[in-house]
Amino acid sequence: MVDMWRRVLPYLRRYKGRLAFGFTALVLCRVFYLIVPQVLERAVDALEAGATSEMWTYGGFIVAAAGGSAVFRYFMRWYLIGVSRFAEYDLRRDFYLHLQRLPAAFYARFRVGDILSRGAQDMNAVRMVLGPGLMYPVETVFTTVGCFAFMLAISPRLTLVALAVMPVVSILMKILGEKIFRRSEVVQAKMADISAVVQENAAAARLVRAFVQEDAQRKVFGKENEAYAARSMELVAVSAALFPLLLALIGMGLAGSLVLGGRMVIGGAISLGELVAFLFYYGYLTWPMIAIGWVVNIHQRGAASMKRLAVIFDAEPLPAPPAVPEPAYADRPAAGIEFRDVRFAYPSAAQNGAANSNGAEPRPVLSDFNLRIEPGQTVAFVGRTGSGKSTVARLIPRIYDAQEGSIRIDGRDVREIPLHELRSDIGFVPQDSFLFSMTLRDNLAFGDDDAPMDEVHRVAEEAGLAGDIEEFADGYDTMVGERGITLSGGQRQRAAIARALLLDSRILVFDDVLSAVDSETESRILGAVRRASRDRTTVIVAHRLSTVKDADVIYLLDADETGATRVVESGTHDDLVAAGGLYAGMYRRQMLEEELSRL
Repeated sequence: MVDMWRRVLPYLRRYKGRLAFGFTALVLCRVFYLIVPQVLERAVDALEAGATSEMWTYGGFIVAAAGGSAVFRYFMRWYLIGVSRFAEYDLRRDFYLHLQRLPAAFYARFRVGDILSRGAQDMNAVRMVLGPGLMYPVETVFTTVGCFAFMLAISPRLTLVALAVMPVVSILMKILGEKIFRRSEVVQAKMADISAVVQENAAAARLVRAFVQEDAQRKVFGKENEAYAARSMELVAVSAALFPLLLALIGMGLAGSLVLGGRMVIGGAISLGELVAFLFYYGYLTWPMIAIGWVVNIHQRGAASMKRLAVIFDAEPLPAPPAVPEPAYADRPAAGIEFRDVRFAYPSAAQNGAANSNGAEPRPVLSDFNLRIEPGQTVAFVGRTGSGKSTVARLIPRIYDAQEGSIRIDGRDVREIPLHELRSDIGFVPQDSFLFSMTLRDNLAFGDDDAPMDEVHRVAEEAGLAGDIEEFADGYDTMVGERGITLSGGQRQRAAIARALLLDSRILVFDDVLSAVDSETESRILGAVRRASRDRTTVIVAHRLSTVKDADVIYLLDADETGATRVVESGTHDDLVAAGGLYAGMYRRQMLEEELSRL
């Protein structure tokens, strides 16, 4: 609980003025509220004395007090609940911005559905703490103190009897509050599991249908849903017991007050009006006692949710570079890239997409890796599956960071270059050609929203996509659907290539992006890439060797006896084929496979 308030108080401090107005309205609302029993006391005593003519006056006072309480209650809720919405906005914004700064290794440990659940369900639970969870305790304290003061003024003895149940209420709050916290934490975790299952099945809907796995996935969802329902019912069992027990205790105190108070009226210790006022004040305490249980419930749920959000907020973002002046690039658009003694291993939870179950140190993919790419060169990395080609490409834009050594661009360590500057200098096309659920035009201009339409059309032509777009009914205004689901694999790859070509970047990195296009389209795209690469440094990761025949240098990567990637052959395509080594063998096999596929 302390950790939760430590994290959320900075968000509340931003709205000190609104909080001050809100709490002022709260106090005035309660003042008018507490006046009503005082008026009733005098009205009952006047009525008992036969002064019926004064009832209109007392009725007017009650209407005025009730009206004043209602007006200030409106402003109390407007300001205090409003602050919780503003704070939620800020917290959600910071949550999203923090997610953008987290490294790729973080997303290998957390499922998307889990992150969505924390950003929605858990965020809402924290907002309840900042709104009702903050307003009602203050309102409860002020009301309780005011009622106690008036009750004690009427009769300390009667007050002692009425409030004899309070120690029991405190014990009840402690026991049930702890149970609510633990069970709320479990329920929120189960909701995250459900969100993850739904998100994965929605994203992989075509795959599920292709493998006729609808029934199997229904069972997976059913199992998670049943677990969530079971944990929720355990929470409901505790929450449901809280309010009846509170009401029972309140009823016991009311019964004792009525019996003793009646005797005191008959004995002349207090007047009938004072007893009526006392019972009203005790009735006023009913809501604070119930609110205590409700607020405890809110705070325990919020603390459990804040604990889950803290896992995200405490995840280490990519380190900020030191504040050093940006060096001049001597008006040279292309950039040199150098790998110096680089050692890199995927985090154990992300290595090969799975956790390292035996707890051993992750095996390095790169170890003492050294390589230099000259400005303006087109270089290619080829090799068998798992040889480390994509790893080399991902280290350049800092999708991952090397554990040792450095990657340098024009002599600057990439970790010393602000991420925005670094990635603006790199047109990166990953293997997974992700498209957003928006128009084709917006997807192609994703890196430059202000790009003129003729530029968008130009890069679509260069990527071999313009002809396909012209066949669409809405052309460039065609909605592609989530993750580009309405496009073929080849169309998505070409759209991703066009998006990179549109950027005025000094480095182009293509990570096996032509695997889903035919050889004719591949040849056309490669021609466009070569033209675009004349003033840029280009890195191509490829599985199909025909893709890289025109590269200035080809590096064949393979793993050594320790499993670390190393360069086993390098040179131009013609030189490597003439050498008759591993590259030549791979090239002959691929050519044979292509000939057989044409038969």
